[in-house]
Amino acid sequence: MVHHSALDKVRGKIKEAVGELTGNERMRSEGRTDQAKAKVRAGVEKFRDSAAGMRDSLKRHTGRHY
Repeated sequence: MVHHSALDKVRGKIKEAVGELTGNERMRSEGRTDQAKAKVRAGVEKFRDSAAGMRDSLKRHTGRHY
C-alpha cells in the first residue's frame, strides 16, 4: 500500500531543495508546507490503521461486527 504521506514528504523535500537552489523563497516555503502536511497525514494514516486493527480484534473476540 502506498502511503500518500510518503509521497507528499518527498514532493516537499524536492520543492524545498529547488527553492533553495534557485533562491525562490515561495517554492522553498511550499516545500516546507508540503512536508508538514505529510507529517499530519502520516499521523492520520497511523490512527486509521490502529482503529481498523482494534475493530478487527473486537470482531474476532466478540463475534460481533462493528
